[in-house]
Amino acid sequence: MSAVQPARKRDSAATREAILAAAIIEFTEHGYAAAGVRQISERAGVTAMMINRYFGSKRNLFAEAVERAFAPPTIIGDDPAGLSHAIAHTLAERTAPDAERLDPFLLLLRSAAEPEAADILRAGVESHVGARFAGLLEGPDAEVRAQLGLALVAGTWLLRAVVGTTALASAGNGDLADLVSGMLDPVVGRHEAAPAADGAEQ
Repeated sequence: MSAVQPARKRDSAATREAILAAAIIEFTEHGYAAAGVRQISERAGVTAMMINRYFGSKRNLFAEAVERAFAPPTIIGDDPAGLSHAIAHTLAERTAPDAERLDPFLLLLRSAAEPEAADILRAGVESHVGARFAGLLEGPDAEVRAQLGLALVAGTWLLRAVVGTTALASAGNGDLADLVSGMLDPVVGRHEAAPAADGAEQ
């Protein structure tokens, strides 16, 4: 008579992590509405019931996926020195034809039109990349300026990496970065020099 094999202990932390990782991929590739719980569970190697057990709902899972995807720095770093230059060069590299396409921007783009997802995405942008950017800016209206800068980043990302407009897609990374950096400079600004603008050398 063979010995009864003990049941394998389930690693709940690993299961939760597998679901979250699978969800980020599915939401990024297909958007909130089209990413199904069944597809997420199959990718994670679990049953659909496990998603409800660990996250409660698809909406809760999406909220955690957004939090996980948006929290790490991607375009906006943490150094105020040379900020426009750093953002522009990172943007050019991440939107190049051979760049990885699994990124927070695509997660945002493919789910933003869904009312159930929009509030979660807005909170993710504002609490992570928006707050990080604004925190690096000196002077008034930092949040407005930061979000204007993000609008330039998002528009460039959309046309170059997603739509693939000819001029942007074929532009060299260095040339594109120089142009974007020049456009970001007024948003980033150096407000300590502003009082000397009248009558001073520009």
